Amino acid sequence: MNSGDASSRVDTSTLLGLVLAVAGIFGAQYIDGGRLSSLVQGTAFLIVVAGTIGAVLVQTPTPVFTRAVRMARWALFPPRRDAERLIGRLVEWAHLARRDGALALESRLRQTDDAFARTGLQMVVDGFTPDHLREALEVEQSTRDETHRAAVRVWEAAGGYAPTIGIIGAVLGLIHVMENLADPTRLGAGIAVAFVATIYGLVFANLVLLPIAGKLRTVCAEESLFRELTQEALVGIAAGEHPQLIRARLKGFVAA
Repeated sequence: MNSGDASSRVDTSTLLGLVLAVAGIFGAQYIDGGRLSSLVQGTAFLIVVAGTIGAVLVQTPTPVFTRAVRMARWALFPPRRDAERLIGRLVEWAHLARRDGALALESRLRQTDDAFARTGLQMVVDGFTPDHLREALEVEQSTRDETHRAAVRVWEAAGGYAPTIGIIGAVLGLIHVMENLADPTRLGAGIAVAFVATIYGLVFANLVLLPIAGKLRTVCAEESLFRELTQEALVGIAAGEHPQLIRARLKGFVAA
């Protein structure tokens, strides 16, 4: 739902969580007397990031992967929804249809930039029965929900692969160490890659990938709720229900 909703802004909990997690890791390293630079290993980063992306690409169709990447911004800039404003708009449509007839809603089509609401509103204007309207909107709702779930699963899959790729990086680092036992000057770099790769895998999975999946799941659930509100209101309008009855029903969806 875009029409009438507040614009996206930074989600402070996501930003604060990332800052706190990174500060905790580097802070603990510093307090323990370790060098912060030892946590920065380009080779380990390349192994974990490239390996995780590659594994996800093998599993995921390209359109789904692309959609998941686009949706990632919702973790930091989630769409802001105003339930009271939406309900007010839907009830206003109900009053207009009850007073002037369903055809009067045609003027609202140009003012509605949300595709789901516009589709349903057009069906009301075209005289679809409530049952047919509900059936059509439920199909579209189900399709949209599955599309979002598929995108969320991409991030969950990445969170599952990253630690394993990190272990692969650790094994590669240890192989490098074993190949250079005769040259003590090269042992440090190999050991660093081994352990840092494991850390990167765990950090990316548990502080980035899985949290993004969880945040997207929450945002998608909210999106689904707002589409359900729209669907219920439009079906009520098509059935000729009183606007106050529609308002009471919609209030029940968002009751705390």
